[in-house]
Amino acid sequence: MDFYKNNSSAKLLLALLGLIIVITTMVYSQYLAKQLKEREEATMELITQAISIVANTNAPQQDNIIMENLILDEFHGILPTILEDETGRLEGFNYWRPELNENQEFLNKRKLKLLKDGFEPIKGFGNSNFIYYEHSRLYTLISLFPIAQILLISTFIVLGYVVFAASKKSEQNRIWAGMAKETAHQLGTPTTAILGWIEHLKDISKGNEEYYEVIAELKNDVDRLDLIADRFSKIGSKPDLTSKNIVLELHACKTYMEKRASKRVNFNFPSTDQNPVLCQLNSHLFSWVIENLLRNALDAMDGNGEIRVTLEITDKKAIINISDTGKGISHTNYKNVFKPGFTTKIRGWGLGLSLAKRIIENYHKGKIFIKSSKPNEGTTFAIELPLA
Repeated sequence: MDFYKNNSSAKLLLALLGLIIVITTMVYSQYLAKQLKEREEATMELITQAISIVANTNAPQQDNIIMENLILDEFHGILPTILEDETGRLEGFNYWRPELNENQEFLNKRKLKLLKDGFEPIKGFGNSNFIYYEHSRLYTLISLFPIAQILLISTFIVLGYVVFAASKKSEQNRIWAGMAKETAHQLGTPTTAILGWIEHLKDISKGNEEYYEVIAELKNDVDRLDLIADRFSKIGSKPDLTSKNIVLELHACKTYMEKRASKRVNFNFPSTDQNPVLCQLNSHLFSWVIENLLRNALDAMDGNGEIRVTLEITDKKAIINISDTGKGISHTNYKNVFKPGFTTKIRGWGLGLSLAKRIIENYHKGKIFIKSSKPNEGTTFAIELPLA
């Protein structure tokens, strides 16, 4: 529980740091853009003043035109500028492609855009009636840099998350498979020995009916251990699926768990008389999932309440709803309950629901999730399985 709280806190801290970096970059970029804009405006004002001084001299008109062009050429590459003569012809300076400086259609579009944006043309001199100018491409690039940075960071985060999630899932699969197979192997050795001792007890207890019942129960428990070992052996490998009647599978789980539950718990399951509902199942693994959910429900109710199981059938899937009247689960833990290691029990391992999710989604191509839950009122888990 603490692990997931710490993990969430770490994610929140990283997100906060990332947000601070982005905001700092945006503020600094806008500061640079503002400084550049002011510098460009000052430069254009200087150009305008220089042209004005030239125009106010007593030099011939032709000399003024030459001087105006020299001034504009001297500031070449600084700002895209458009000169408009008395006839309406446009001449461009400093556009990113030289041929655009003579393209009347292009220059007219830029001029109209400037006017639409509220630009007031400067009164020209010499061979220009009006002067229009735009901010440099450098200013535009600096202004757009925060957006480009956010897109790049977002792409990096998404790609990193996908790669990390795939790697983490692959690692978890290997750990699950190795742990499960080792557990099955370790269970196999003592159960074989216990079977030998049971046969020995049968031999020395002949004629003593009192011990036969005890031996029979021991054999049942060994069979149960064999079932558990078989379940673990199937984790990590592709289990065989066969067409099974869900109603009967649920009834078998009810029979097993009802004997081990308090008499104050009422089990309300679908009747076995109803029409068969067929799905592709592995009985051992499917019963493991149901028993896990029923055991959790019993723990949540402290041995007193009702467990209700209902079936919903659609065109393509069967939906199993398992409800209890227990303590409930907080909405913030809806996703955490299926993570390995998450548990609210003092001595719990937090593996039951994680295994259940793996069995239903990876092996049976279904879904398992919390359908609803209210504190102190109960919880409903839903399992969706494709129909056979």
